[in-house]
Amino acid sequence: MTAFARRARASAGRMHPELSLVSYTLLGHLEESGGCRATDLATHYALDKSTVSRQVAALERTGLIERRLAPEDHRVQVLHLTEAGRNILAQVTESRRAAFRERLAEWPEEDLERFAAYLVRYNGWPGTGR
Repeated sequence: MTAFARRARASAGRMHPELSLVSYTLLGHLEESGGCRATDLATHYALDKSTVSRQVAALERTGLIERRLAPEDHRVQVLHLTEAGRNILAQVTESRRAAFRERLAEWPEEDLERFAAYLVRYNGWPGTGR
């Protein structure tokens, strides 16, 4: 698991120098959710608000996310991907998928099915809601 995490961090960094694994994860969540508050990110990933604040500030500086006022409450700022953020996320995602395809290309079908079942089981554990 440590090697897997190390490779994931390295691949995110190769695609964009300021895109850490945490940043990539936050961008992915913003894309899936259609935008959310920084406090929602902190809660979802059980991260300290200051950690999320630093990550959000870095993503804003690089132009990958932007803040918009919530339509229902103008006191609330919602984070959204910019076009550049959507593009870099798509590039990193495709690069990771290509790496997975290459790494798994020689695996027999039964091994792929077993591996997929194990991943579903692992990700289905109640403690992995993040």
